[in-house]
Amino acid sequence: MSIPEPGDTAPDFSLPGLVVRNGTRTDDEYALSAVIGRPLVLAFYPGDATPVCTAQLCSYQEELDDFTDLGAVVWGVSPQALDSHEDFARGASLSFPLLSDTGGDVARAYGVRAPGIGLRRSVFVIDADGIVRWRHVGLVGLRFPKAETIREQVEQLV
Repeated sequence: MSIPEPGDTAPDFSLPGLVVRNGTRTDDEYALSAVIGRPLVLAFYPGDATPVCTAQLCSYQEELDDFTDLGAVVWGVSPQALDSHEDFARGASLSFPLLSDTGGDVARAYGVRAPGIGLRRSVFVIDADGIVRWRHVGLVGLRFPKAETIREQVEQLV
């Protein structure tokens, strides 16, 4: 699949995910269609508890209140299973949902699955109508957009 361009309808999906808040794990099903009406920051990351992924998601956690104040939802997506996500969320103090794309279907739908390297580190900002408004797709995966850059994109939607 090709990578959705700004202006394209974001591919719909439903994935199992979890959130750890106040020490409690809550599993749920997360679907793009369920958050229509709010902006969504969808962050694909290659692996739980790896140095770059931890730095990336922790930076988004630090800005989470700013995203929430703008009405935006933040979800992380990677190929690991929920138990791995739980360990990562607890270890890195992440309080936003981490979704498990073990089969890679959602990564393929967004065009961010790469042969040999697995998953390209990518962020999509999807507006309240389900339209991709901004994207960053990494080639190698060592760089990621700063939370401030993403917040600026979300601010343009509200």
